[in-house]
Amino acid sequence: MQNGQVALDNLDRKILEVLATDGRVSVTDLAKQVGLSKSPTQARLRRLETAGVITGYRALLDPVRLGLDHVAFVEVKLADTREAALRAFNVAVSKVPEIEQAHMIASHFDYLLKVRTSSMATYRAVLGEKISALPHVASTSTYVAMEAVKDTGLAEM
Repeated sequence: MQNGQVALDNLDRKILEVLATDGRVSVTDLAKQVGLSKSPTQARLRRLETAGVITGYRALLDPVRLGLDHVAFVEVKLADTREAALRAFNVAVSKVPEIEQAHMIASHFDYLLKVRTSSMATYRAVLGEKISALPHVASTSTYVAMEAVKDTGLAEM
């Protein structure tokens, strides 16, 4: 293991590939798909979970069917980028449910947020009442997504 990375062989990768597309697959079916018996598959699965490669299992929800089809990407510039200010921003941003992703960026701005809401009006309220009120926010710029062309997460390895 180097830099927190876990060494994976081809069977581990195949297990992850199957789970990424079907997290509800039984261990028996998983074993068949990767070409192992059940016991070694279970052992590998436990090792991947223990090592933190697999961090959990959850249902993937369709945001459009849930009425959350408005996606905006928000550049955030902070007034203060000292460590305490970054920590305060990080803690606060994690508490805003409409912020789906938040990334610290090495650019002319400090953070890039992916915000998902039901409409432009709802987004505008989230921007004005929540994002702009986050600690140390100096300015924001919004980019509205018109269509998701690719959005797979780590399903493809």
